[in-house]
Amino acid sequence: MKIALILPSIGKIPGQKYIRAWQMEPLSIAQLAALTPKDIEVIFFDDRMEAVDYDVEVDLVAISIETYTAYRAYQIASEFRKRNRTIVMGGFHATLCPDEVAGYADAVVIGQAEGSWKMLLKDFENGSLKKFYKIENIPEDELNILPDRSIYGNRNYVNIRLLEAGRGCKFRCEFCSIQQFFEGKHFKKNIEMIVKDAAELRKDKTLLFFVDDNIVSDVAFAKELFQALIPLKIKWVGQADITIARDPQLLKLMAESGCQGVLIGFESLNPDNLRLMNKTFNAVDGGPEKAVKIIHQHGLRLYATFLYGYKNDSQEDFERILNFCINNRIFMVGFNHLTPFPGTRLYDRLKNENLLLYEKWWLSEDYRYGQIPFKTSIDHRFIEEQSKLARKKFYSFRSIFYRMTNLTNISNPAMFLYYFSINLLLKNDAGKRMKFPLGDRSKKYSLLKSTT
Repeated sequence: MKIALILPSIGKIPGQKYIRAWQMEPLSIAQLAALTPKDIEVIFFDDRMEAVDYDVEVDLVAISIETYTAYRAYQIASEFRKRNRTIVMGGFHATLCPDEVAGYADAVVIGQAEGSWKMLLKDFENGSLKKFYKIENIPEDELNILPDRSIYGNRNYVNIRLLEAGRGCKFRCEFCSIQQFFEGKHFKKNIEMIVKDAAELRKDKTLLFFVDDNIVSDVAFAKELFQALIPLKIKWVGQADITIARDPQLLKLMAESGCQGVLIGFESLNPDNLRLMNKTFNAVDGGPEKAVKIIHQHGLRLYATFLYGYKNDSQEDFERILNFCINNRIFMVGFNHLTPFPGTRLYDRLKNENLLLYEKWWLSEDYRYGQIPFKTSIDHRFIEEQSKLARKKFYSFRSIFYRMTNLTNISNPAMFLYYFSINLLLKNDAGKRMKFPLGDRSKKYSLLKSTT
C-alpha cells in the first residue's frame, strides 16, 4: 500500500514566489508519518515548496486542511479525484466544517489524528472505509510518539525546528478556534518524550519552536517541563499568554530553560474590546507597558500580535498600537485584522447579526488574504490599509535600528543575527500578504465533489 500526504498552500500567484515566512516545517505531517505503519510506503508533497504530482501511483491521498488552505485543498483533491484516487482529509477545517469537507473527500478525520489514522488505514485496506472518523479518547502511546521528520527530505524550510509539548488552551477567546477543535481540553505530552525530542533537535544547533497553542496553559506542567529542559542548554521560542508577567518564578524557569522569546496575543489596548473578546485576563496590573517591561527584564523577547476589527476600535488606535510597539521596542509584531473562523463564537455572532460579507469567505472567488470578510464599525478598507501601513512602519529600517536599543533583543551574537534576519524577512513580506488569493490562480480548476 502506498499513500501520499499533501500539505496545501494558501494559494499561488503566477510568476510570484510563495511568502517565505509561511514556509516552516509542517510538524503535523511528520506526526502523521510517524503514526503510519512501517509496511505502508509514504510520500509527501508540500504545495508551498513544490508542484504536486497528480499522476503519481498511490492508493490513498491524505490532505491536511486548514480554513485558509481549504479552497486549494479542494482543488488538489479534485485533480486526484479525476484520476480515481481515494481522498482523505483532516485538520482544523475538517473538524470545524466536517460536512463541507466531506463533499470533497471519501473520508474525514474529525479532531486529532491519533487513534483515528490507524483505524482509517485498516478500514481502507479492508474495503470498509467510513465517511467520518473521530476518537473520544486519544491513545497516550500515540500522542507521545516522536514525529518522523525524515518525511521533510531536503526541502529548504525556514531555519527553525518545530516540536510540541501539548495541545489546546484553557482560555475561551471569542475569535479562537482552538477551544472548538480540542473541545476545551488540554492534551499534554510525556515530559520525558518532550525532552528526548528536544535533545535530538538540539544537534542541529538551531532555534527550536514549541508550537503549543499556549505552552503555559497548565502552569504546574510548564514549570516541570522548563526545569527538565535546563540541562539541555537549548534555545527555544513558543506561544504563551500575558499572565506570565504575574509569575516571576515561571519567567525565571523559562529563561533558564533556554527560552529566547514568546508570542503573546495582546490583541487590543482597549479594555472594552478585550471584554468583547472574552480576554479580560490580558488586563494585567500596571497595564501592558509594565507587562512588557517585566518580560524584557527576564531576558525574553516578544512577538506581540494585535487584532483590528472589533466595534470599539477607533482610527486613532492604529497609531496608538504602532507607537506602543515601537516605544516599547518589541522584537516582532503581527498587525492583523479580525478573521471569523467557522465554528467559533465570533463567526456565529457575526452570522446571527447579519454582518458577514460572505457566508463562506474561504470559498469565495472575490475574497483575498488580508481582507476583512464582515461589516465593521470603521470602513473595512481603512482597517486593511492601516494594517498594511503599520507593518511597513514597524519593519522600516528606522524602527529596526531603534528597537535594537533594547539590548534584550540583541543580547548575544546569535540573537543579534536572528533579530536582523527575521525583521528583514518580515519587512520584505510586509506588503505581499495583502490581497493574496486563496487557491491556485495559474489555471482553471474545476472542483469535483465526492460521490460517496
